[in-house]
Amino acid sequence: MNETVRRILAAVGLVLVLGGAGVTVQKHEATLAEGRLMLLELAPVDPRSLMQGDYMALRFKIAEKLGREQGDGRFVVKVDDRNVAAFVRVHAGAMLSPGEALVEFRVRNGNVRIVTNAFFFEEGRGGSFNAARYGEFRVRPDGVALLTGLRDAALNVIVAPNVIPAKAGIQPAKK
Repeated sequence: MNETVRRILAAVGLVLVLGGAGVTVQKHEATLAEGRLMLLELAPVDPRSLMQGDYMALRFKIAEKLGREQGDGRFVVKVDDRNVAAFVRVHAGAMLSPGEALVEFRVRNGNVRIVTNAFFFEEGRGGSFNAARYGEFRVRPDGVALLTGLRDAALNVIVAPNVIPAKAGIQPAKK
């Protein structure tokens, strides 16, 4: 293979990789901007990792309702007027009733994961997140969710010191 063909193939490969990454970023940006706000109750596990910096390991209470043996899928939730989601059933393809929504989950190493199992924060700011009781998500209609923050028992957004909520795009809790 001559040098010109190699360069053309490398350029095509680079365009494909960057194009794929761009599409993924665009989908996530749309989810953050337009996704349905949903709060899932959580149970923090361990607030630190020496290798990864400060983070809070997350386990969502709703995951206890899902069978670990069934594999990846989606479950149906009913969202109340405070945006708190409650488990209804594992989604088997049936139409959703009014007020219901989908949330995607994965089973890894026998553990159910909803989006992620960790929330990372700036080193030294861990104390701010000790009051976390809910994970805040933006969820697409197909159930793909992004964790956008943590909230306390009163559903107030938890903000680390030195973060200005308006500049961080943080919305106040809906009462």
